[in-house]
Amino acid sequence: MQKIRQDIKNGTYQNVYLLYGEENYLKNQYRDNLVKALCPDGEDMNFTRYEGKGLDENEIIGQAETMPFFADRRVILVENSGMFKNKAEQMTDYLGRLPDYLVLIFVESEVDKRSRTFKAVQKSGYAAEFAEQTEETLTKWVLGRISRAGKRITRQDMEHFLTMTGSDMINIDSELEKLLAYTMDRDVITRADIDAVGAPQISNQIFDMVRAVTEHQQKAALNWYYDLLALKEPPMRILYLLSRQFNQLLQIKEMQAAGLPNRGIASKIGMPPFAVSRSSGLCRRYSTDQLRQIVAECVQTEQEVKTGHLDDTISVEMLIVKFSR
Repeated sequence: MQKIRQDIKNGTYQNVYLLYGEENYLKNQYRDNLVKALCPDGEDMNFTRYEGKGLDENEIIGQAETMPFFADRRVILVENSGMFKNKAEQMTDYLGRLPDYLVLIFVESEVDKRSRTFKAVQKSGYAAEFAEQTEETLTKWVLGRISRAGKRITRQDMEHFLTMTGSDMINIDSELEKLLAYTMDRDVITRADIDAVGAPQISNQIFDMVRAVTEHQQKAALNWYYDLLALKEPPMRILYLLSRQFNQLLQIKEMQAAGLPNRGIASKIGMPPFAVSRSSGLCRRYSTDQLRQIVAECVQTEQEVKTGHLDDTISVEMLIVKFSR
């Protein structure tokens, strides 16, 4: 990413860029910055955009071979093409002989780093991975936004905000904009503000349901389940998330027993450290064998629903009743 910023600053560009990874907010930001720098004032005579799988490689190459009109560069943006997961022989060969005037920008969610196409970009230009950001990076980013707005927030409330939003920066950005607007006349953001305007992710609602289960609050656990159904969440998706949540508790318990610190556990299972800390209290309510049994029952229930032996809605409800008994 530093390389892209440097190229924009110096006005010297690679012939091909590949922006890939799960973090769409940053990926789109760098895409837009590149296009804006290469096509100032919205000039689109020498700019072409393609999107979607099944694109005609020959058409893109033909456009790339067209000299720019009264400009130094021709810019082509190709998004979500799948060329870096599937074979794209013509494009791969063309990446080895790009004309000097061309800047070709690929934006992809998934790539195969072993593919010839990926390696061709690395040889002829620059590939930048935009991975899911760490808790520390997200916290610094959000705190910077809050500080520039002239506001403050406690560390505990900051963690609560990120727990509610998840790690997707597009969602964080949207929720933060709502929060800043809601607290426009105040300089301190509180947990009450976050709860008042925040839209919890389904994973957080599942966690609340699991917490109610572990505390044997059967009525509360069932209410969470009915709320999720009212939000049109399919029972099988709820079961999948329920199973995943208990499987994470199992992994945390096993790693803690092995002496691994929360930060190390977080890195291994892809959770923020504060989320691991939050889950640790639930782990203490179960033995390792009990957690294994719960996960096994979730898997068994899914199989019986898929084979038509159980109704999906009722089967998940029965599990929640059993686990929270």
